[in-house]
Amino acid sequence: MPYRRLPNTDNARIRALKTAIEKSNTFFGQDIISLDIQSLRIMLRNFENAQIRYKDSLQSQASANRKFQKLVKNARLYISHFIQVFNFCVIRNEIKKEAKQLYGIDPDNFTVPDLTTNDSLLFWGDNIIKGEQMRTSQGGAPIYNPTIARVNVAFSLFKDAYFAQKTFQNTTARQLDSLSQQREDIDATLTLLWNQIEGAFSGLPTKERLDRCKEYGVVYYLRKEEREKEKIVERNENY
Repeated sequence: MPYRRLPNTDNARIRALKTAIEKSNTFFGQDIISLDIQSLRIMLRNFENAQIRYKDSLQSQASANRKFQKLVKNARLYISHFIQVFNFCVIRNEIKKEAKQLYGIDPDNFTVPDLTTNDSLLFWGDNIIKGEQMRTSQGGAPIYNPTIARVNVAFSLFKDAYFAQKTFQNTTARQLDSLSQQREDIDATLTLLWNQIEGAFSGLPTKERLDRCKEYGVVYYLRKEEREKEKIVERNENY
């Protein structure tokens, strides 16, 4: 005996609800569904709009992220390069190693810090820009190739894009929350609708009852053993 199962995709939910609404508008379908059809239309429209808003938000986030990753790579390159050059200056005694404390760097540590995360780029970008400004304001010679101005440009572009990306992510998350809530409402409504539809045709023979329910959008699936029996029947029919 086939079993009923609610849709598991948004498009399937939309198709099922549309079918029930359209069928209820026919002459023979007016006494099958007792739920308010106008409310169902509003629910369907809101769900379709929520799906569109989520897809648009997700697409905008993905597009912005592709540009953002390029800025991340560029900022990491400049920050890493600046720290390496700065360390070389200390090794050559051009800058006293105690000055490294202005940058939040251990005077005895000459390795480039971990820059693999966005948070680490934010931390070290701020540190070296402030450190270089403090050191040069105290009379120290500025570092060239790259200059702190070039680093600042790359870092600022990354920083702006980072917070913009956070905004995109938050917007997408809100749209998904709204869509998820509406999914629950749609599923609950489809359960009520399908119960009414099956109840209306409960007196019919099994095959006719299933066919009529399917006309109203009810979705049935065969169990594994039933699918295998159908395949055997089809093979026998083809001989």
